[in-house]
Amino acid sequence: MAAIAGLIPLIAVISLVLGFAAGHFWRVLTDRKYKEAREHQARQEADLILKEARQEAELQKKTAILEAKDEWFKAKTDFERESSKIREAIRQDQARVKEAELDVRRREETITKRETEFAARENFLNTKEKTLRTKDNELSRLISQENEKLEKISHMTQDEAKKILMENLESQVRYESAQMIKEIKDQAKNDAEREAKEIVVRAIQRCAADATIESTVSVVHLPSDEMKGRIIGREGRNIRSFEEAAGVDVIVDDTPEAVILSGFDPIRREVARMALEKLISDGRIHPGRIEELIKKSEKELEKSMKDVAEEVIFELDVHGLKPNLVELLGRLKYRTSYGQNVLQHSKEVAMLAGLMASELGLDSKTAVRAGLLHDIGKAIDRETEGTHSQLGAELASKSGENEIICNAIGAHHEDIAPISIYPILIQAADTISSTRPGVRRETLTNYVNRLTNLEEIADSFRGVSKAYVMQAGREMRVMVEPEQINDAQAEELAGQISKKIQEEMEYPGQIKVTIIRECRYTEYAK
Repeated sequence: MAAIAGLIPLIAVISLVLGFAAGHFWRVLTDRKYKEAREHQARQEADLILKEARQEAELQKKTAILEAKDEWFKAKTDFERESSKIREAIRQDQARVKEAELDVRRREETITKRETEFAARENFLNTKEKTLRTKDNELSRLISQENEKLEKISHMTQDEAKKILMENLESQVRYESAQMIKEIKDQAKNDAEREAKEIVVRAIQRCAADATIESTVSVVHLPSDEMKGRIIGREGRNIRSFEEAAGVDVIVDDTPEAVILSGFDPIRREVARMALEKLISDGRIHPGRIEELIKKSEKELEKSMKDVAEEVIFELDVHGLKPNLVELLGRLKYRTSYGQNVLQHSKEVAMLAGLMASELGLDSKTAVRAGLLHDIGKAIDRETEGTHSQLGAELASKSGENEIICNAIGAHHEDIAPISIYPILIQAADTISSTRPGVRRETLTNYVNRLTNLEEIADSFRGVSKAYVMQAGREMRVMVEPEQINDAQAEELAGQISKKIQEEMEYPGQIKVTIIRECRYTEYAK
């Protein structure tokens, strides 16, 4: 019993150990099955995900292929469209090139024709020169014979006879030379004037520029005459402040519902007009408000001038002007010459010069640019020493304009020598613009003085009987003594008078000088 009692704990321990071992084995077996089940499920999920990923990748691949095909088709369409445009542009360029080639051929034919005409004229002049030489030799022989006879008959010394012979020869040669020069000049003038008139007429017909005449006063309308008292202010305080700040004279007279602003500076006068209209509209008129509105009007006018200049530049298709030149062009809107608005005049000169340049086969853009800037110096000539053409050329040079433009500006009044044909075009366009009827005016005193000076210049030459100024100073007819001036000398006298007028006088446009020589023979039947 004791032995059995001792085995019971041992059996219990063994049972406990066996139970624990069995539990542990069951748990391990259960965990392994669970893990295997989890792994099997994970493999199934992985296979499913992989399958879905392959399907998604296949779908994206097909989508990418379709998008690539769409892009390729779109790029092909754009390329074909662009290629079509380029081919059309090339065809147009080829057409323009062909047209230009035809134009060049026509010009070459015209030049060849003119060269042939010049060669014929040269042959004619050479023949004429040979004839004159033959006549001169014959004249010398006859004069020698005559001199020998004179020596025998007159019993004069050789020096005395030589003096008489030299006088005769000089007179004869001068007469024949004058005749020859007259014929050549007449022929050249006829041809040149005909072609020049055609070009000028076509340019004038195609140019349609307005002409505006400026005055030295501006009229400001008032809502009522009661406003005059407010403008004057207590003891004239407001009107004095306004005149001092604006730099103009304010004339308040009996004119109903209006006051007059007077001043020779058109910019100051315009600022004063704008400021006064603002004061009238605002109703608050006192010295402080006057100064404020005048400063505001100055800024507005500066912007307005710039806008006007940019509008003219855009209309003429001129590019690349520096800002300082644009600003100065705007100032020309309020600058006048003999009453003619300088900005409008510059615009018209640019248009005329461009049209004439096109007719002559020259660069019309260069002509337009030079014409627009030819009077730019007038924007500063009242504050700076020098002529407006010299000042304009300096401004253009400092602003980066090329030498052709600068020379055209400086030479359009012959202050400097021209280096191209463009100054001549600008001169012609300037004359056309400034001499059209109604575009310029001048004071009565200046007008009378100019007529008197013209007559005095003509009377200063030998052989002039009387000079008459006509066409408001545009033409002068000079009567000469027929005994002192022959036909050839009359033409030479016209050139001398014209040259002296150009050197000693300043005038708008041009003056035509006509020499009149006539002989009258009277007899009485008794």
